[in-house]
Formats: sequence, structure tokens, C-alpha cells
Amino acid sequence: MKIKTGSASLRFWQVLLLVVILVIWHVVTLDPKIAFFFGQPLEVWGRIWAWFVTNGDIYRHLWVTLSETVLAFFIGTIAGLGFGLWLGLSTTASAILDPYIKAANSMPRVILAPIFGMWFGLGIWSKVALAVTLVFFIVFFNVYQGVREVSPTLLDNARMLGAGRRQLLRHVYLPSATSWVFSSLHTSVGLAFVGAVVGEYLGSASGVGYLILQAEGTFDVNTVFAGIVVLTAFALVLDYLVGLGEKRLMKWQPKSGETEKI
Repeated sequence: MKIKTGSASLRFWQVLLLVVILVIWHVVTLDPKIAFFFGQPLEVWGRIWAWFVTNGDIYRHLWVTLSETVLAFFIGTIAGLGFGLWLGLSTTASAILDPYIKAANSMPRVILAPIFGMWFGLGIWSKVALAVTLVFFIVFFNVYQGVREVSPTLLDNARMLGAGRRQLLRHVYLPSATSWVFSSLHTSVGLAFVGAVVGEYLGSASGVGYLILQAEGTFDVNTVFAGIVVLTAFALVLDYLVGLGEKRLMKWQPKSGETEKI
């Protein structure tokens, strides 16, 4: 059976898979010993309902985490795009900075969190800075690779037609890098959340990561899973928005016809 992308049949199978996972989770965690480690879906839903409806006490924390994530996402994306274009177009600068970029990328980002805490304090900017380091390198390397893989024949033809450096950048390099950029943005959304939450773990008085940390301290696994579900849901929303932008800007790409057989 073939299922077309975006069809109602595909949505049915996706929802069915989710229902099966939730049912298995519910049945398995009827055992209190297992529930202690994995929580219970009904209890998790109860925490989420209390956060958003009954008590409404998550909105302040959610606003903090989303602010950190969105700021880091945009700052890291813009910086990665600009730096990737610059090094992709400058062979000399790329050769000089190459070992330093690789060294910075290989550095575990978590160790920077205390340093950012000292520089920017325990407010949102220390978390933004940490998340930016995660987003930046993903976007940078994709843009850099996209610029480097522009066809020399295409560049020669554009130059023969009189295209200058600015026109090459606008009509050749940027379109070539666009698909690489959007590929990296889907990954960057999740990494922006990771950076924000890790920063909240290491020092914060607000944010969804802070709520999860408090719940872990009291072995409240249901609240931990509730926080994970909330973060995942909003990460999917941001990824969906990135996908809308990709569809609008990448209309020239051929649409995928059908998914694999199942």
C-alpha cells in the first residue's frame, strides 16, 4: 500500500501509531514499580492540564524558555549564515580560520554554561548564549558547504553573462545555499531548545527546564515527562513554522510524490 505525503491516510497512520504507543505506555505502567521510573500517561496529562488550565502557572516559565529559544535560534541562524557565506566565498580566510573553527566546534558546549553565567548573569542571556553556540555551528557548516558546492560551470556561465560579485551572491550562491540552510534549521530548532533547557538546569529561577529540575529533585517523574511533552510540542510547532517558510521559499524544488510502501 502506498501513502501519499500529506494525505489523510498518512495522518491516520501517524495518529494510530501515537495511540498505540500511549496504550502500551498506560498498560505497562499499571505496575507501580515501572510507573516510578516511566510515569503514567494519565498522570502526565493531569500535570499538563493543571499547568495550562487549572493553575496556569506554567505560562511564565514557558515564556522564558520560548524567549531564550527563539532569540538563540534567530541570532545563531543569522550569525551562521553570514559567517558561512563569508568563509565560503573567501578561500584565504577559510584556510586561516579552519583549524580554529574545528577546535571551537569540537569543544563540549556545556562547559561554556558557567562562563556565560559569569559573563551575562543568571538571566535569559546566558541561556541564549549557550543555545547560540549550538545553533551557530549547524547553520554555519551547512551554509559553508552549500556555497562550496556551487557548480564551477554555473559560475563561469554567470560571469560570461556579465554577473558581478553582488549578482553572483544574490542569484547563484544564496539559492545554492538555501536548501542547505533549511536542512540545518530543522535541526537547529531542537538544539535551540536543548541549549535553553540545559542553561536553565545549570542555573535559573524560571523556565520549563527549571520546573523539570525541581521535579527531578523530588522524584516526580510524571512532572518530568509533562515538561518533556510540553517542550517537544512547542519544538514541533517551531519546526512546522520553519517548514512553512521552506515551502514558500523553495517552490522550485520538486515535491516528493509518495512515501515508501508499508
